[in-house]
Order: sequence, then structure tokens, then C-alpha cells
Amino acid sequence: MKAGIIQQHNCQDIELNKSKLEKNIRICAASGAQLIILPELHNSLYFCQTENISHFDYAETIPGESTDFFGKIAKELGIVLVLSLFEKRSAGVYHNTAVIIDSDGTIVGKYRKMHIPDDPGFFEKFYFTEGDLGFVPIKTSVGMLGVMICWDQWFPESARLMAMSGADILIYPTAIGWDKNDSKEEQARQCDAWITVQRGHAVANGLHVITCNRVGWEQSPKNVNNGILFWGSSFVAGAQGEIIAQASTTNEENIICEIDLSRTEQVRRIWPFFRDRRIDCFSDLAKRWRK
Repeated sequence: MKAGIIQQHNCQDIELNKSKLEKNIRICAASGAQLIILPELHNSLYFCQTENISHFDYAETIPGESTDFFGKIAKELGIVLVLSLFEKRSAGVYHNTAVIIDSDGTIVGKYRKMHIPDDPGFFEKFYFTEGDLGFVPIKTSVGMLGVMICWDQWFPESARLMAMSGADILIYPTAIGWDKNDSKEEQARQCDAWITVQRGHAVANGLHVITCNRVGWEQSPKNVNNGILFWGSSFVAGAQGEIIAQASTTNEENIICEIDLSRTEQVRRIWPFFRDRRIDCFSDLAKRWRK
């Protein structure tokens, strides 16, 4: 299977962002990509840098305008698309939601972000209700997709539950970056930790991991803080954690990558972690803290 990753820098103009995405989707499809992943909250700037009630106007229903727009493209090109939208579920209930559109243009499933951060510059708890759909892979024409979103990528339990539910691949639409005041050394440590933990998910579960991040600096609304320098570095890791493809930290890029899903069977035969798990001893993992 060929997968495409679109690493994009966004602006304030939502229609322009969508137009750029469409252009790059078509480029990826022309290169043979059957599965294409877009970054987290790809239609707009990353509005969660501040708490602003007017930003709820960005939210939309699912199905809705964006799923119609991207669904037509998916059907025309015969591709599977992984979208990331600000979902308006009802008045006052909003989610950070991934939507999976199959090659016939239909919505085959969605995932609502389960882990919601609340950090300086990432005030997501103000906007998003915690997800309630669990960690359930979505069946598509290219396989079972274990889609999660950004902050979820730091939690090994999420990846493990997706793997145990039959995911063929783990996918993370992402919006993560640096505070420009951090030292170069600290920036390097953060980005390296981010890549390392996800490579660990690939190793522990014998699955490929695809991560699609946005890139470039986005100014904070009204200069409330220093903005976020999104670090790009979108990548594909193989079932033993090996980096198969990776984008730069600075540029808009499309990555096209061949993925051999049969590697999971091969790797799990030599590293039978699922066979050897001591599930009789893991009950305390459901507790907040052991002491």
C-alpha cells in the first residue's frame, strides 16, 4: 500500500487552506497514494493558543461542509482520506475529531480525541469535550486504521488498545511545535522524545506508525504569547520502529511511502509480545496511581 502525508503550513484563510490541501491530495494520488493523511485541525490556524469563545464558530457538523468537500475528492480519486475536524456535536458540545472517508467518498468512521491537553499555548480543554468512541480501528478498503490524534500519541495504552482491536496501522494527525523561547537543545530534546515514543508504539505492537504534523510558525491571536513554531518532522515508522520516511522540520512537504502491512505478521513471530503479556498482573493499569 502507498500512503501519502501532507505536511502543510496554514494561514487565516480557511478556503485557501482547503484549496492547498486539495492540490496536495491530488499530487499524492497522482503518485499512487491510496491512503492520504492530513494534519490535525487542518482547515484553520491552530486556534487553541488562546481561550476565545468566538473560535467555536470554526466548529462544524459531521457530516457537514468539510466531509462533503473532501468526500467528493476521495470518490473522484478513489482514495482513503483521514481528516481532522473541529466537530460541533450539539450546542455547547464540541470535539476534536478525525473522520475517515473511504474510496467511494462515504464516511466509514470517526475518532474523537480521547486525551485533551491543557498547557500554555495548547488550551484544548476549553474547546474540546473528551472523546467517547474509545480506541476502535476503522475498517476501510485499505485496511483497519487505528486513528488517534496528537496528544494521544504519548500514551502507550492507546496504541496497545488499537492494536488489540485489530488495527493494521496506527495513524496520528498532529499539531505540535516549540515555544520559540526554548533553547535549541530543549527543542531538540522535545522533538526527539516525540519521535521516540511513537517509534516505541510501533515496536511494542509490531505495527507501522504514520504521523502527520503541521509546519511553520503561527502567531498567537493578539500576541497573547509567542506563538508556536510547529516542528513538522512528519514520519512513517516500520513495525520494528525503523524510520521509513520523514519530512523536514521547516518545509511544506508531501511524503509518499510504500507500506508492507505483511511485516506485522513477520515481526510478531520473532517478537511475540502479545503472547507473553502478563495480563493477569496488569489490573492496576486502570488506576490513576498505584500508591
